[in-house]
Amino acid sequence: MTHKLPFSRRTFVAIAALSMACGAIAQSYPEKPIKLVVGYPAGGAVDIIARTIGQSLSTSMGQPVVVENKPGAGTNIAVKSVITAAPDGYTLMLAANALAANMALYQPAPFDAEKDLVLISQVGRVPVVIAANPTTPFNNVSQLIAAAKAKPSSIAFASPGNGATPHMAVELFAKAAGISLQHIPYRGGGPAITDAIGGQIPLVAVNALEALPHVKNGKLKVIAALSSARTSIFPDTPTIAESGYPGFEASVWYGLVAPAGTPKSITDKLHAEIQKALGTPEVKSRMSGVGGEVTPGPGTQFANLVRSERQRYEKLIRETGIKPD
Repeated sequence: MTHKLPFSRRTFVAIAALSMACGAIAQSYPEKPIKLVVGYPAGGAVDIIARTIGQSLSTSMGQPVVVENKPGAGTNIAVKSVITAAPDGYTLMLAANALAANMALYQPAPFDAEKDLVLISQVGRVPVVIAANPTTPFNNVSQLIAAAKAKPSSIAFASPGNGATPHMAVELFAKAAGISLQHIPYRGGGPAITDAIGGQIPLVAVNALEALPHVKNGKLKVIAALSSARTSIFPDTPTIAESGYPGFEASVWYGLVAPAGTPKSITDKLHAEIQKALGTPEVKSRMSGVGGEVTPGPGTQFANLVRSERQRYEKLIRETGIKPD
């Protein structure tokens, strides 16, 4: 005769069995190489940080972490490749601001990051800087604002493209400062910087890493860092917050994501490994070398960031009518 367990006990046994299974998955993971997708070309800041994090994870987890660059469509191609991948922890992505911005920038929205992905951990931030040709008449934020208010929409700035993080950062700054600047979109940061150096355009907005070599050789000067704290590679450059706009920040941020449905045991393990990596001198040094800082914290930190950035970009795009290239 078969004796049925009381419901509550059967439930307990089932939960215990599931917990043991999840624990076994986490212990055995990873059993093969992990793919880390990047939605930008090789050599840029996101790619450099992805390879640094990948190397650290590879060392600690005992399996290769292979970076796969999938640029195009404002990173939407890369994001969709991760969303449709098997939710087994072997396809991950190092995402940046476009993850939040593209849900408002492209219509209909190409994805819902909070539903289609697991937001595992924030990794770090790198500030956007406003740089200028050395011959421009303004040398700091106050002078730039005064010039822009004297002649609205007369001062142009270049960016890597419509809807790119530096473009959005400057638009947020302009709204905070009550000024109007003329945006000139380029196909990438390189051409934008080239024209600023050549004097065809007075200002360029890029991440700190892209500006660094040109500032070092005297071909550009940095007007401001659009971050809450001064960047290590431009320690003498005031932030927007220091220049009279406390609380303002518009940095490039990075975080690790996985397909929705990835077992929590695996995402918890990845979060713990990322936190461990962010505490190592190697990762801190590499992040500092690209002008940024590591941002360790609980998984909720990254989810809250993506949600708040999505809302901020939605408001900006609605008010300014920004369209993607």
